[in-house]
Amino acid sequence: MKIIAVGRNYADHAKELNNSVPDSPVIFLKPDTAVLKDNKPFYLPDFSEEIHHEIEIVIKISKEGKHISPKFALNYYEEIGLGIDFTARDIQQKHKEKGLPWELAKAFDHSAPISRFVKKSDFIDLYQIQFRLDINGKTKQAGNTKDMIFSFEQLIAFISQYITLKKGDLIFTGTPAGVGKVAIGDKLTGYLENEKLLDFEIK
Repeated sequence: MKIIAVGRNYADHAKELNNSVPDSPVIFLKPDTAVLKDNKPFYLPDFSEEIHHEIEIVIKISKEGKHISPKFALNYYEEIGLGIDFTARDIQQKHKEKGLPWELAKAFDHSAPISRFVKKSDFIDLYQIQFRLDINGKTKQAGNTKDMIFSFEQLIAFISQYITLKKGDLIFTGTPAGVGKVAIGDKLTGYLENEKLLDFEIK
């Protein structure tokens, strides 16, 4: 199982970080050791002073595929869930300034909490799905799949031109605006439509 993540897939998020809106998907990877399941607490690492939350819809690949056509990409996933792409923003900024890769800011242990998954067939329209992240009861991020720059199908097709997708792989599809720092004691709850899928603490 591998985690393939997409950066800058919501224009408002790209702008809030002073990044350009991309012409093609921005892709990076997280290792399987980044996964944090079952709403277990997230422990702040000691190598960063600025861990940011990024709520995202995650799609789970259901069968192997390479060079997938966009018109068939819908057949390569059956379930979606929520995930948080925790980012060491201070490390990322330093690496970006030097023109270096920023995996250390994205791929560290437990940097990818994921929820349980629900059937995509439960949704009337996959491109009208609302999702949000609340911290201590206040909404910090809210998004809708209609605002994605690259659709689920476009992402699957693009990624599969370079990387073979296998059953169980996870694609983090991008975060809306509102990212920010988390602190010890914060309670994070994530909602897909009105269903609470994430519910864990920062320690």
